Amino acid sequence: MDEQRSTVAIPVGDAQLPADLMLPDQPVGVVLFAHGSGSSRHSPRNVAVARALNDQGLGTVLVDLLTPTEDEVDARTAELRFDIGLLASRLAGIVDWLAVQRPAGDVPIGLFGASTGAAAALVAASSRADRVGAVVSRGGRPDLAEEALAQVRTPTLLLVGGLDEEVITLNERALAEMGAIGELRVIPGATHLFEEPGTLEQVADQAGTWFTTHLSR
Repeated sequence: MDEQRSTVAIPVGDAQLPADLMLPDQPVGVVLFAHGSGSSRHSPRNVAVARALNDQGLGTVLVDLLTPTEDEVDARTAELRFDIGLLASRLAGIVDWLAVQRPAGDVPIGLFGASTGAAAALVAASSRADRVGAVVSRGGRPDLAEEALAQVRTPTLLLVGGLDEEVITLNERALAEMGAIGELRVIPGATHLFEEPGTLEQVADQAGTWFTTHLSR
């Protein structure tokens, strides 16, 4: 499959956010990744999932939602990684950039969120229902989206490790707020980071099917 790789700076407000774009030839959609607490666009797990999505004909955008200066602050205080409002506004700005600049062409947009990035993805989806066609959460904290959960109109798949009991409970509570638009699936034998053999591949496979199904409608 022919692929186009590039690194760009996406302007959002006063920030320039570095992003890695991977675009297969004629993608069926493009998926924007929101990484989790203390991670970056180089997260090996998200990179692995992105490559699997590329193999299924989806473009991917791995982006740092904090500037280098903000990252330095967050490394000391760990406060910005939980600033869901900031992260969600950055994601929404990138969704707008993708919709206007169309680096992948005129294709539907999906959001993939891990950990706190899942909450940011859901808040962004609630404010961009006309532009976001599907959301997938991996080991996420959708509960941190709080009142935005009831406003989500985008098909959302919540994937949680079977051994990640506390996060399963938090996802069940979030699902109750979201209603029928959401679906919770548990990956047997997986802990929070899906480090067990074959578990991350299951995440990538289920995410790919979710995105190709809902973004092709």
